[in-house]
Amino acid sequence: MNLSRFLLAAAIGTLALPALADLAEIKAAGKLRVGIDFGAPFYGFVDDKMQPTGSDVEAARLLAKDLGIPLEIVNTTNSARIPNLLSNKVDLIISSLSITPERQKAVDFSIPYGAIQAAVGAPKSLKITGIDDLAGKTVAVTRGGPQDKLVSERAPQAKVVRFDDEAASITAGATGQADIVAITPPIIAAIAKRNPAREFEVKFILQSYQLGMAMRKNQPELMNAVNGWIKTNLANGKLNDIHVKFAGVPIPDEIVAGAK
Repeated sequence: MNLSRFLLAAAIGTLALPALADLAEIKAAGKLRVGIDFGAPFYGFVDDKMQPTGSDVEAARLLAKDLGIPLEIVNTTNSARIPNLLSNKVDLIISSLSITPERQKAVDFSIPYGAIQAAVGAPKSLKITGIDDLAGKTVAVTRGGPQDKLVSERAPQAKVVRFDDEAASITAGATGQADIVAITPPIIAAIAKRNPAREFEVKFILQSYQLGMAMRKNQPELMNAVNGWIKTNLANGKLNDIHVKFAGVPIPDEIVAGAK
């Protein structure tokens, strides 16, 4: 079953179920289970002390603290984020998950708390300026991510090689296993840092996406709490500080303005 059919089937299936784990039930359970992909630098990864960190990890910690609920971080892969939410393995997904119409069929999203750009990166010596230049070339993507869909649809003559997480994509680009990687600009920078000799750089931007925190359908208490928290922490700059700490760039102005 492809992703579109899975999400649609899941959405239809949840309509017959009562709301699960709304905010009162989450508080009663004594923990907020947040799904985060640890293979997605700078959003989620494991540091040199084997502790989870990243912008989404710190956002989840701040959210749980402000809600007064102990946090349980559940490691998930990129492609398993929504399935883990729908199967009640987590209460919330904060994991560089872009808001798309297809995903909205299965889950509800908060207002945007950030944005992610889909970009194409390659060594400086490789002449690539646009999507047409990918024809006949091998392009590495993270399985299930937005770049996977964009490259597959817009560059049908490209050979798409899929990796299970962004850490594997970084390794592929840094080691020369892949010369072209469709991913985010901060991760392209991470490839360049891993192996400066390759002179990896952003060639062009495929598309920009708004990021949302995902939850199951029909959870108004949780939705209101999360949206209110995002508005507050975009306004006071705390979410931006977290983003700058890990990405090196601020949250786009339109995200902050849109939350007012």
